[in-house]
Amino acid sequence: MERYQRQIILPGIGTSGQQKLKSSSVLVVGAGGLGCAVLPYLAAAGIGKIGIIDGDKIEESNLHRQVLYSADQIGLYKVKEAADTIIKKNPGVEVLVFEEFLTEKNASEIFQHFDLIIDATDNLFIRYVINDTCEDSGKPFIYGSIHQFQGQISVFNFQGGPSYRDIFPEENLSAPNCAEAGVLGTTVGLIGMLQANEAMKIILGIGEVLSGKILIYDLLSNLQQVFEFGKVAEAKKPDLSISFDMISAEEALLGESIVLDVREFGEMPEVKLNNGIQIPLSVLEKEADRLDKTEEFRIYCKSGARSRKAAELLSQKGFKKLKLIRGGAKDLIQIEDEKSIS
Repeated sequence: MERYQRQIILPGIGTSGQQKLKSSSVLVVGAGGLGCAVLPYLAAAGIGKIGIIDGDKIEESNLHRQVLYSADQIGLYKVKEAADTIIKKNPGVEVLVFEEFLTEKNASEIFQHFDLIIDATDNLFIRYVINDTCEDSGKPFIYGSIHQFQGQISVFNFQGGPSYRDIFPEENLSAPNCAEAGVLGTTVGLIGMLQANEAMKIILGIGEVLSGKILIYDLLSNLQQVFEFGKVAEAKKPDLSISFDMISAEEALLGESIVLDVREFGEMPEVKLNNGIQIPLSVLEKEADRLDKTEEFRIYCKSGARSRKAAELLSQKGFKKLKLIRGGAKDLIQIEDEKSIS
């Protein structure tokens, strides 16, 4: 117990609290900026079992904020490198690695092995998947979100408390992710540590959990505000039964399938593909009739929200062969640039 002596002596923890931490299991969805802040503190505190799920690889643009990684790890899977790092920091922690992206298909199976879930992703749709799966299984969900110099934290589905849908009932298609809006490393570091702190409070049964409350912190002004919210009588829960396969940009460019760009005309970067067509989501419903329903369509936008909406629309019109391109226009143009250089 020498490792944990300084936290064991804290009021409300003691050896019994340390045993609670050792007996607990936490899943972190995403091994990016927030995940890199959450994971080392969970491991250092002695959480018994930590799961990490992410299908992404390390890129150079990650390194300014994803502090578990270094330049010689570029191109390697984040989950494996993150796991190796935190195990070195605390060999007594069991780490389960899921080298895949969270989807509607795998969420229930993976979540059942953990006590609580930490959202460290910037994928808007997946937050609803996390929320709904946690709500169905009675597990708390610790939310964290970043927009430029501002961050948000809350805890949903805790002891019958409000869910993510009670405060964010609809997916915001216009909300940019970090790649689009920009992000400072210290922002994700602070918000990620606050998420880890909420996890510790829940496990130990101490303090005031941010259930029914959302904390908003502005790093430029140092202002911190907490807003309260309650359960909505009937929070709208869209049908998540329509599931679409996610493929990488590399996979999307293989074969003869049609690559469908649903961004608005003029959006950058410009992607030119021999088998590519562009039909903005705003006009897709009326333009869909001119498309061949027997063809396979691989759909992309900028952040992923519009491509999913497009797939749902086409599915309702009878299209069966629909796949979503992870990474969108950014990854596609990167692959095309690499081809032209080689």
